Amino acid sequence: MVFVDTIKNSVEELVGSAVKIFPALLTSIIIIFLTRFAAQFAQTLAQNIAKRTVSSKSLQFLMAKIASTVTWVFGILLACVIAFPGLRLGDIIATLGLSSVAIGFAFQDIFKNFLAGILILLQQPFRIGDQIIVNDYEGTVDQIDIRTTQIITYGGERVVIPNSTVFTSVVQVRTAFDHRRTDLAVGVDYNTSLSQASDILEQTISQVQGVLDKPAPEIDLVSFGDSSIDFIIRYWTSPQQKQVRHAKTRAILSIKQAFDKADINIPYPIRTLYYYNQDKYNDYMPASDDGNASSQADFDHNYS
Repeated sequence: MVFVDTIKNSVEELVGSAVKIFPALLTSIIIIFLTRFAAQFAQTLAQNIAKRTVSSKSLQFLMAKIASTVTWVFGILLACVIAFPGLRLGDIIATLGLSSVAIGFAFQDIFKNFLAGILILLQQPFRIGDQIIVNDYEGTVDQIDIRTTQIITYGGERVVIPNSTVFTSVVQVRTAFDHRRTDLAVGVDYNTSLSQASDILEQTISQVQGVLDKPAPEIDLVSFGDSSIDFIIRYWTSPQQKQVRHAKTRAILSIKQAFDKADINIPYPIRTLYYYNQDKYNDYMPASDDGNASSQADFDHNYS
């Protein structure tokens, strides 16, 4: 009988406790349910504000995600406090602080990339669509996430680079400005009139499709080569890699045609070869008249 009474009392206590905490649990569930709609509203509101104030799409995405995450954190904390009245907000914050330290050590690389991604999005050293070089990788920026930066190489391959690597490396932004310079070397033989060649080059390069008028092309004489006098043609094009390649191809074709028309040669490398009878030479002593090496005695006699 005592055993039955004990079970009965335990059940009554559980039911009583459940009845007491049921309103708090129900309220917490309702808060979490409402938090979902609040997070969506906060994300939409932050995204609309970001579109008006920030031009970077990646930064707009970051602001929207932060607003949604903050709303969820606040809603979950409020639900926990209501569901468990004995749980104080200070205890939750202290627990989160200790947990963040442990998580920080375990996921330090992830957090490092996260912070680097935020700084990249805020500073905007490059944007989506820019063509950049990071270490050994070159291509067009396709996406900037919180953790990684993705570029598409000119060969059609996707390269995913951690943001910490991008942030700490030298990044060459090839499309940072509206124009980009190309240096094209060409040589003429030593019998060519340099003033004539310079005029032809200047006229030819200025008429090439894709070469910009401003800044104007420049023709420089740079060196006396082994078999030619060397020019450098400096001209400007649009910064995109495709435009640079096409303009360079058209420039080479036009220069070759102009030089052929003016009877100006682009010389091949010239090498001069000397032939002699090696039997008459010795690395250690002069050779005798009959082609054989002299004896050591003759060598000593002649040079004593």
